[in-house]
Amino acid sequence: MPLSITEKPEVLTDGVNRLRKNAVGLVSVIFMAVATAAPITAMTGNVPIALGFGNGLGVPAGYLVATIVLTVFSVGYVAMAKHITSAGAFYGYISHGLGQVVGMVAGLLATMAYVIFEASIIGFFAYSANNTFKSLAGVDIHWLWFALLGLALNAALTYFDINLTAKVLGVFLVTEILMLALTATVTLFHGGGPDGLMAETLNPVRAFQTTGLAAGAVGLGLFMCFWSWVGFESTAMYGEESRDPKSIIPKATLVSVVGIGLFYTFVSWMTVAANGVKAPEIAAKEFAGVFFNPTGQLVGAWAVDLFKILILTGSFACSMAFHNCASRYLYAIGRENLIPGTRRTLGATHPRHGSPHIAGFVQTVISVIIVFAFFFAGMDPYLHIYTLLAVLGTLAILIVQTLCSFSVIGYFHVRKKHPETASWWRTLLAPLAGGLAMIYVVFLLFQNQEAAAGEASKSAFFTLIPWIVLCLALLGAGLALYLKATNPAKYAIIGRIVLEDTVERD
Repeated sequence: MPLSITEKPEVLTDGVNRLRKNAVGLVSVIFMAVATAAPITAMTGNVPIALGFGNGLGVPAGYLVATIVLTVFSVGYVAMAKHITSAGAFYGYISHGLGQVVGMVAGLLATMAYVIFEASIIGFFAYSANNTFKSLAGVDIHWLWFALLGLALNAALTYFDINLTAKVLGVFLVTEILMLALTATVTLFHGGGPDGLMAETLNPVRAFQTTGLAAGAVGLGLFMCFWSWVGFESTAMYGEESRDPKSIIPKATLVSVVGIGLFYTFVSWMTVAANGVKAPEIAAKEFAGVFFNPTGQLVGAWAVDLFKILILTGSFACSMAFHNCASRYLYAIGRENLIPGTRRTLGATHPRHGSPHIAGFVQTVISVIIVFAFFFAGMDPYLHIYTLLAVLGTLAILIVQTLCSFSVIGYFHVRKKHPETASWWRTLLAPLAGGLAMIYVVFLLFQNQEAAAGEASKSAFFTLIPWIVLCLALLGAGLALYLKATNPAKYAIIGRIVLEDTVERD
């Protein structure tokens, strides 16, 4: 089935390659989306910071509030997913709702975010691998070798049918969730830690109070909670490869955001309960100790070793999921041939596997260059590669999520598309509330970016982060306006290539 341009059927799309259709089902899409959110990495990386330097004992409440906000955001997101199926996800949605200029801005920002997220998580993976091998095997292997190995495995595994990636991610995802659930469940049945179950930490009001070491850092705690979800929206990227995108993508998105949220809330609650009222103090001094100490006491030393190994495999699975996301964004932009020749390169798919193989290799090359750049600059894989790139990517993706919320309103109520789906709640009030909430989260990031970056905030790269985002946004707007003036046919294509069986019909 060929691809089409919505609302502009006169624009030819001959020669556009499509991804392999009917390749994945509901469970596979959920696995890939949740793997991108990386539960074990999010919990062990973000909860200690929020506990020790953010909203302290209010962390579980923070995750509960974030669950509610992102669920509201998802209401409008899935309404769009029922009518638009594109590997570009945000890129396509925003182009349809707010126009091609804003769509191009969102496309470049989202692509940049997912491209650097792979290198960011590879930094965390390499750091974890170095520490794990030293502590468990007594072998000190330089982190760079682990980084290159991880990138090579991502390139190889994602070259083939997406089903292979889904199976690998599924195995890693199940094991990391079981590990987090093991300690949390044992803590629950044990009746909590020294101060009981501490159910009061679930009170949403606590999300906006500070009980950590850094008074006034409530914003940092809330931001770390929202940061833990980055990647859940990737469900839409697999629409063209799913068996029934109009049904699977909305379901997968809601299951992912609600499921992740309830799981995060439970695990963070039990982590706080297991450590008691001194949890903020422990997190600030021992970091991962808030997880490892209760696990060793309640489950056994063997579980701590397994925990460390699963942090390693979980971070690798996350990097692979982001590799898939980045490849599909590069592919989505490439197949539009906005830059001559990219349809035959970035926009090409493998004749047998249906994967965006060239875009995937380009993504690998970019990640290798980023890793080497940080290595030759003498930077640390965790403090600099992981943290700096995560802050940059998160800022970009939060801005795009905000635009996506308002694009729902533009699509259904300004452009009056699909009145059978439009409603005051689903496509107006919920997206408006979600958009305003996302603006607040972006504000939280700006307000707390130095605390979130930690020691890395002293680097020159950190000061460039807002300017990188601004320059990309201006580049996207400039490119779209240039095409509008010089090549209206190409301008019409921006973010508009979708599956023929989901083409918009008035």
